[in-house]
Amino acid sequence: MNRTTLSLIAGVTALAAVTGFAAFTTPDASGPNTAKAAAELPVERTSLVCPAPSISDLAETTYTSFTPVTKGTGSGGKAELLSAAQKADADGKKADEDGKGGKAAKPVLEVKKPGEPATGDVSGGDSPALIGTADGKFAPGWTVQETTGVAVGSGRGLQGINCTAPDTEFWFPGASTAADRTDYVHLTNPDDSAAVVDIELYGKDGALETTAGDGITVQPHSAEPILLSTLTNAKQTNVTVHVSVRSGRVGASVQALDDRLGGDWLAASTDPAGSLVLPGIPKDATAVRLIAFTPGDADADLKVRLASPSGLIIPAGSETLHVKAGMTSAVDLGDVMRGEAGSLVLTPTDRSVPVVAAVRVIRGKGAKQETAFIPATRPVGTRATVVDNRAKGTTLSLTAPFRRAEVKVTASAGSAGGTAASKTYTIKSGTTQDVEIPVPTGLKGTYALTVESVSGGPVYGSRTLTVTEDGVSGFTVQTLPDDRGMVAVPEADEDLSVLQR
Repeated sequence: MNRTTLSLIAGVTALAAVTGFAAFTTPDASGPNTAKAAAELPVERTSLVCPAPSISDLAETTYTSFTPVTKGTGSGGKAELLSAAQKADADGKKADEDGKGGKAAKPVLEVKKPGEPATGDVSGGDSPALIGTADGKFAPGWTVQETTGVAVGSGRGLQGINCTAPDTEFWFPGASTAADRTDYVHLTNPDDSAAVVDIELYGKDGALETTAGDGITVQPHSAEPILLSTLTNAKQTNVTVHVSVRSGRVGASVQALDDRLGGDWLAASTDPAGSLVLPGIPKDATAVRLIAFTPGDADADLKVRLASPSGLIIPAGSETLHVKAGMTSAVDLGDVMRGEAGSLVLTPTDRSVPVVAAVRVIRGKGAKQETAFIPATRPVGTRATVVDNRAKGTTLSLTAPFRRAEVKVTASAGSAGGTAASKTYTIKSGTTQDVEIPVPTGLKGTYALTVESVSGGPVYGSRTLTVTEDGVSGFTVQTLPDDRGMVAVPEADEDLSVLQR
């Protein structure tokens, strides 16, 4: 063996030791060097963006952050929320506004340790969009909610949204350009380079003509609220918003403000799919509207069923929904809940055509009406978390639309004290249950709820938060999709025989 070969082998051996160099064999390979099954490991970094909460001077906003305890993480890391300007300064891209370029940015909130919520408060209508990062032991399952109370004016009531991971495409069925609605698309760019975004609007007859929806530039570490009425002259009650990113990535959400019915944030629907679940419609809803859209070239015909506490029910007069290709369809289900919690389950009547969907929920009557939205969502999967739960006014709804399922629910310690508590529930097939939450012992402050799948079929969930002020019950609903805190990493062995092939 010559010196060159020896040097090559020594170098490759060192590389294997440092980087985990491995060879992966093909599926039909034999012998001891076949690839092993993928291992589930915690993610090491998570990014989230929170839109600017309100333009009202009377707005009061709370940010709540939580990371569930995850096995397999290291001991280091941190999680924090910074304004877009602070983030840019922290990254060395520009000085902060007062010219003190080297001054350390003070986060809106900073998490002390996994398993305990952290909170931060801001007031008024000048609060900016926030960019959050978590790494190390704080990254897996990191969840942040923005909750805003607005006493009077358009959109008055309680508005809440889970801060979102940046992405390249979003669908928002349930927006509006009607005269009594003021809807904004909030775009937040967390990265060091500009993002270029297109916004398309679809009404009951198809695509709406827009004047300025193409090629919107969102500068690095900045946010752009886009008023829908500035994009089109069309006045339509039910609109689907499509946000697509040509370059870069953004966080996107829709703020829907109604002059009479309050308002809330409309989170993006899950990716287009043939079957969808919209979980946890409050039992005292006085009006429920289903909005759906299919982005493809084929029409969709959907069975509409309500998963109630006793099983699947077909809403009278709304057994099916026909969704024309490229057009937004809506159906008013009225007082469909009749005092029982439920979830809408949409499945194809014949062939499967991908759709997106959301429901608008109204509670109260007359001048005391308030609005929230529930988009179609992913199942809980391995684990999902929702934060800013309170001793009163918190309802957790879980549904197992297709098969019986068992789940574990953990209420964390409170943000100001208390001891975590857990309980396991069985959800019967085709039902929705408002479960009795295991409130933390000695609770002080707010707490997080973490739902984990134990066995059975997929479970979908949502949390309704209700706050009553001056006799008006404000509420907001957040879904519980899988937190994607774990990632599959193939296991492999070092194989120096590749040098001889």
